[in-house]
Amino acid sequence: MIQNRSILIVDDEPQIRRVLKTSLSSQGGRVLVAENGEQALEVLRQETVDVVLLDLNMPGMGGLEACRAIRAAWNMPIIVLSVRDSGPDKVEALDAGADDYVTKPFSFEELMARIRAALRRSGFATDTTPKKISVPGLEIDFEERRVVASGTQVRLTPTEFDLLRFLVANANKPVPHRKLLQAIWGPEYSEEIEYLRVFINQLRKKIEPPGEKFVFIVTEPRIGYRLELPVAVATAE
Repeated sequence: MIQNRSILIVDDEPQIRRVLKTSLSSQGGRVLVAENGEQALEVLRQETVDVVLLDLNMPGMGGLEACRAIRAAWNMPIIVLSVRDSGPDKVEALDAGADDYVTKPFSFEELMARIRAALRRSGFATDTTPKKISVPGLEIDFEERRVVASGTQVRLTPTEFDLLRFLVANANKPVPHRKLLQAIWGPEYSEEIEYLRVFINQLRKKIEPPGEKFVFIVTEPRIGYRLELPVAVATAE
C-alpha cells in the first residue's frame, strides 16, 4: 500500500506529471512533483520522500546525473521511468543508484507493483538475521543499518543493504540467483539476472578488502552467490 507515503515524480512532461499525480493520489499517496533534476533536489531538501520516480530524458540536469546526486545524499528507493529499453541503459541507471527501471509506456498496475516492491524492500527484514556481526574486515549493525569495511564506514543504498542482509541470513550457503532476486525485488524479477550482477558488483566494491578479490561474496558458478563468514558469527545474536 502507498497510503500516506510520499512519492516524488521527476519528469519534464506536464501530462505525465499530471496523470501520475492524479493516479497515485487516488491510491492514498502524497504526491510531490518536479520538472527537472535541480527542482527534485530542492524538493528533497525540504520534504521527506519515500520513493522517487525519475525520468531519464530531461533538460538541464539529466536523469542519470540527478540519480547520482540523489543517491549521494538520500537513501529512499529510486525508480527510473524511461523510454530507453536497452540492457546497457538499464545497467547504467542501476549503476547510477537506481533501485528499479520501468520502460515507458507502462501500465499503472505495473508501476504500482514496482512502487509496492520498492517500499517493501526499504523495510525488508528477516528473523534469521543477527542484530550485529563482526569479523576481520567487516562489521554490520543491522538495527542501525551501519556497515564498516576495512575500518571505514561505508554507505549502502537500501537495496544494497537488504541484499547484504539476506546474504548474511544465508551465510556460508550457496544462494541461487532466483532466490536472491525474488527475496529482494519480488517474484516478478526472478529472471532479471543483470539486476543482481550490478548490485553484487556495487556491494563488492564497498565491502571487500582493498586489493583482494571476493573475500566475502563468492560466486557460485551457474548457481548464485555465497557470503563467507565464520559460522558462529553469522548466527550470533
